Amino acid sequence: MSRNGTNADVVMDGVPCKRMKVEAVDPVSPLNFNSPEALFESLISPIKTETFFKEYWEQRPLLIQRDDPSLAAYFQSLFQLTDLKNLCRQGMYYGRDINVCRCVNGRKKVLNKSSKVHYLQLRKDFDQKRATIQFHQPQRFKDELWKIQEKLECFFGSLVGSNVYITPSESQGLPPHYDDIEVFILQLEGKKHWRLYQPTVPLAREYNVEPEDKIGAPTHEFTLKQVDNTAVATERLSGFLRLLADQLEGTRDLRSSEMKKDFIRSRLPPYYLGDGSSLSIPDGKFPKLNSKVKLRFKDYIVMTVETDKDTSGETQEQMVYIYHSLRNKRNAHMMYGNDNEMAEALGLRFSLSHMDALKQLWSSEIISVKELKLNTDAEKENLVLALWTECLVEVI
Repeated sequence: MSRNGTNADVVMDGVPCKRMKVEAVDPVSPLNFNSPEALFESLISPIKTETFFKEYWEQRPLLIQRDDPSLAAYFQSLFQLTDLKNLCRQGMYYGRDINVCRCVNGRKKVLNKSSKVHYLQLRKDFDQKRATIQFHQPQRFKDELWKIQEKLECFFGSLVGSNVYITPSESQGLPPHYDDIEVFILQLEGKKHWRLYQPTVPLAREYNVEPEDKIGAPTHEFTLKQVDNTAVATERLSGFLRLLADQLEGTRDLRSSEMKKDFIRSRLPPYYLGDGSSLSIPDGKFPKLNSKVKLRFKDYIVMTVETDKDTSGETQEQMVYIYHSLRNKRNAHMMYGNDNEMAEALGLRFSLSHMDALKQLWSSEIISVKELKLNTDAEKENLVLALWTECLVEVI
């Protein structure tokens, strides 16, 4: 991964083709979507979140096995081979959306064509060549995966991606391997699993550390799986981490605003029930001075203090910026190299005098507009109106 984020691989291995042709009614989700914390705990159940972070996170692997037919049916429904038939009609491309591969003599052999993906050819490679189909970032198209992953992004505060691997029975798509700095594996049933991990090396870019210049080795050589000698790998990684620590020593500005903006402009938009509508048009009552309001989508907003971008010279003043992900493009999520990737974060700008009022909105469940800490009633109304126009507050 090229960003600091969390990734999940959904693997369907050894599932008979006839079974995957069956289009069953979507089972009721056994996961708890009441909050990001509730979802994560339902994913790792029966392990508690506190136990996970205390005993497993960045310490040792965790294997969870559950014999629950409803859970198995639910995860089986998240993505099936037959889903690719409709997706291919939408315009899928080899390399960008789909990879086809086989493990030959212990090595991965890529069987991609240099064209748009056609389902009949894809199915032929799957059935006759016994090839594995890898589908990139299915949350772009599958609503339930979108629903899961945007909540996990709220929980981890980092990007959460996924890949689907569909392998014919008695076949192998990839040689034995492991992901860098893997935290835990959730075994769902059989050979389906989610793999979550937190890469370390991408942090270097945030703090202007250049491993290839300082240590004399290309960045990719810091991945442990590419170094045969464990002692050499440990020495290289330790050296890199010491260098990173030296760079951070005494640094006051950790570029937290840039990191927050990078995350907020790249993450998934909030999940909403698809009726063709979007979150770009405010609804509900128009806010007035006597209105009581409530902040919406708090998990999808960041507030930063930055130098005013519209001024220059020695008199630049500090402003409060509110960024949000409500109108991010779901179909571009985690698709690196896309023109959308470096799009400017969406949001609002306020003078620093609005900071206390904004903090009130953040910390209050419900608050009256006239109680906001601003000098005039007009400022209070204008602040709430600006947030309402961006769909960030609602009138109660």
